[in-house]
Amino acid sequence: MLRTLNRRLLLIALVLAAACPGSAGPRNIILLIGDGMGIGHITAARCAGPGRDGRLAIDTMPVTGLALTHSANALVTDSAAGGTALATGVKTSNGTISQTPDGKPLKSILEIARDMGKSTGIVSTKFITDATPAVFVAHASKRSQREDIAAQMVASGVDVILGGGKQDFLPKSAGGTRSDDRNLLDEAKKLGFDVFDTADAMSASTSDRILGLFAPSSMTSERPEPTIAEMTAKAISILARNQKGFFLMSEGAKIDSEAHANNAAGVVRELLIFDDAVKAALEFAKKDGSTLVVVTADHDTGAMSVQEPNEKNPKFTAGWVSGGHSGNMVAVYAFGPGAQAFTGTHDNTEIPRIMANLWDMTLN
Repeated sequence: MLRTLNRRLLLIALVLAAACPGSAGPRNIILLIGDGMGIGHITAARCAGPGRDGRLAIDTMPVTGLALTHSANALVTDSAAGGTALATGVKTSNGTISQTPDGKPLKSILEIARDMGKSTGIVSTKFITDATPAVFVAHASKRSQREDIAAQMVASGVDVILGGGKQDFLPKSAGGTRSDDRNLLDEAKKLGFDVFDTADAMSASTSDRILGLFAPSSMTSERPEPTIAEMTAKAISILARNQKGFFLMSEGAKIDSEAHANNAAGVVRELLIFDDAVKAALEFAKKDGSTLVVVTADHDTGAMSVQEPNEKNPKFTAGWVSGGHSGNMVAVYAFGPGAQAFTGTHDNTEIPRIMANLWDMTLN
């Protein structure tokens, strides 16, 4: 019995050592958000990818927890309120971008990093003005205010912007959808951004500030576009030049889109390419030793469950409750300095507050 206890204590010590290699807090934080990613979605991707006895990159992270996702005005959140909680540590009403329900702007963890002199970046596989990336750099009463969000994004001081949604940055005269005459890509160039729209151009860029918009709206993740793993790795390589550290948010946005359609194959595809981005972040963090990686979701979409396979679906069959969001808890995974703080069940607002505390900062 004593020998078994000693083995368990040794295992716990090894897990904590892997989760927190050193007593100092992290210099860098990488937050990866799987939009709509419930535990059922992760299970499906595991079954269809490495197999039911295999492991995703997410599965290798030594610290796990759960997060509550309700918003200020609903049990079932949307991405705007869920994202605001993950970015600012405050509950807000559905549809609101980093403001309180009564309209007070809320500072995000990215903005805190920027004010600390750290480099910052946002990545998404959907349009970059969508709710989840928007909450880290913009403030709006409605998530639909994409023109205003795009303008705030360019002026926010963020160093890396990678995703879709080029139409929101261009006037109609230049092939965009803006109702004004502003060409935000030209404005971004004047601010020092290297602006491009292909994976090859992204790879070739040596600038410290980059703005890559690879599709008019949502991305396909097929050439000439980059994958989320490539965007994440590129962002890290640029942001890591700053000796003061960095904050990066990278979103696998289309897990949610496929789950809304109850498309199990689409969910698997999007989650597996998101898992590649997690792998890229973990590879950097393991070499760096001072980077905290956190993976979670803003909410669950569809309440997907994994059922026994059949002849038509040899890996698994999928059950769905709806085509909308659910109020289910979501998983939280962590690796690196401070990771152990994410164990247990947390409200989603606690996630960025833990990050701020690790930097000896206060969030809202």
